[in-house]
Amino acid sequence: MDEERALYIVRAGEAGAIERVLRDYSDKHRATFKFESTDEDKRKKLCEGIFKVLVKDIPATCQVSCLEVLRILSRDKKVLVPVTTKENMQILLRLAKLNESDDSLEKVSEFPVIVESLKCLCNIVFNSQMAQQLSLELNLAAKLCNLLRKCKDRKFINDIKCFDLRLLFLLSLLHTDIRSQLRYELQGLPLLTQILESAFSIKWTDEYESAIDHNGPPLSPQETDCAIEALKALFNVTVDSWKVHKESDSHQFRVMAAVLRHCLLIVGPTEDKTEELHSNAVNLLSNVPVSCLDVLICPLTHEETAQEATTLDELPSDKTAEKETVLKNNTMVYNGMNMEAIHVLLNFMEKRIDKGSSYREGLTPVLSLLTECSRAHRNIRKFLKDQVLPPLRDVTNRPEVGSTVRNKLVRLMTHVDLGVKQIAAEFLFVLCKERVDSLLKYTGYGNAAGLLAARGLLAGGRGDNWYSEDEDTDTEEYKNAKPKEELLKPMGLKPDGTITPLEEALNQYSVIEETSSDTD
Repeated sequence: MDEERALYIVRAGEAGAIERVLRDYSDKHRATFKFESTDEDKRKKLCEGIFKVLVKDIPATCQVSCLEVLRILSRDKKVLVPVTTKENMQILLRLAKLNESDDSLEKVSEFPVIVESLKCLCNIVFNSQMAQQLSLELNLAAKLCNLLRKCKDRKFINDIKCFDLRLLFLLSLLHTDIRSQLRYELQGLPLLTQILESAFSIKWTDEYESAIDHNGPPLSPQETDCAIEALKALFNVTVDSWKVHKESDSHQFRVMAAVLRHCLLIVGPTEDKTEELHSNAVNLLSNVPVSCLDVLICPLTHEETAQEATTLDELPSDKTAEKETVLKNNTMVYNGMNMEAIHVLLNFMEKRIDKGSSYREGLTPVLSLLTECSRAHRNIRKFLKDQVLPPLRDVTNRPEVGSTVRNKLVRLMTHVDLGVKQIAAEFLFVLCKERVDSLLKYTGYGNAAGLLAARGLLAGGRGDNWYSEDEDTDTEEYKNAKPKEELLKPMGLKPDGTITPLEEALNQYSVIEETSSDTD
């Protein structure tokens, strides 16, 4: 009945009547996502009628009412089949100011029409394969980038930017060709990075360093949503960057990484929005070539260095380990470097562990990121080692028992999900500089057995990567307890069937193989 009444007015009424009836329909069905199949034909005809109204010279308020109803109806994939035509798509592009002939965004009265048109396009492109093909034909990605350039420094049109970015994300998600076009032809990497700079109001203090106001206000809901959409679009644009990275791209990737560092150090309007913002930043950092992630940490200024020295002098002389990491004026400092962003990532990882679910989607990206950062950047690895695997003092409890970050990660080493336990073990292994004896010291043999077996290191040794030598950090408690560890050794069977330490058993088998190879 609603569709019949609306269709009758749309076909025969004047603009005022059309606006009223469609506003009523929109108010009633705003939260409708499932439709009755019996009214499908009526909804198709209503869509067709709305497109015919949109080509007429009607007030902006009537255009908005038409577009709101069209957005609701476009949630039904079956309705879109007959109405998704090139002509209708061009109508929406014109209303969204996506035509190249539109030079500016000066009329504030047009903004609601632009936003609703972009919302319609998002729904239609997402739900219609025909619309996706037409998007390629109409070069929609280039038009969206052009619109972004018009409004990238205009904060009062955040809604336009937000839905422009959402549509760009959808296109780059659905078409690999568009990802390549955005990256190379449309210069999407610097463009989207500038959108983030604008959303965060970044002020640069050095080439890759921004000013952080720890006492500043949180991002507004609009700024946060806009930033999240830009991060998602950038993820698609850079998804294969670690494979095809060129040295000439290093500057742009470092700028983006510096912007993401800033992102990690600010908060959104709510705790949930902050987590969503940081989660998307983590995903994008995973696409940055690891050589460019050095900008996540930065040297202290002269003033900060003086403050750190003062703080170090205030610590008791016997607190040697604690002297390495200092918190001064909300700044996490390690070895003369600002480690705030890495500390945020570590806290983010621990929160994801504490959630206890969705580890593969929620935890593995940040664990992988921290692992690669630790493998490639010595200061990051040493800081994380200090935080995750501090000098071992509790030698009475099993490694997986307790509430420290180490305990939580060790528990993950025997998780049922193979991918989760592999990356947790790999992270700890890298923090131990891929030394088996160090890993066993912090995790125990049983927890580490899976990783060691996969790497062929059950008998000891170290991994393939080279790490700098650090001083011994064994505590007196561990040194006293270490001899007792000899009670548990990896064992194997000798050729005669008796049990012996694994290394000895392997050596005997090697001798047998060599002897066998010498005989006919």
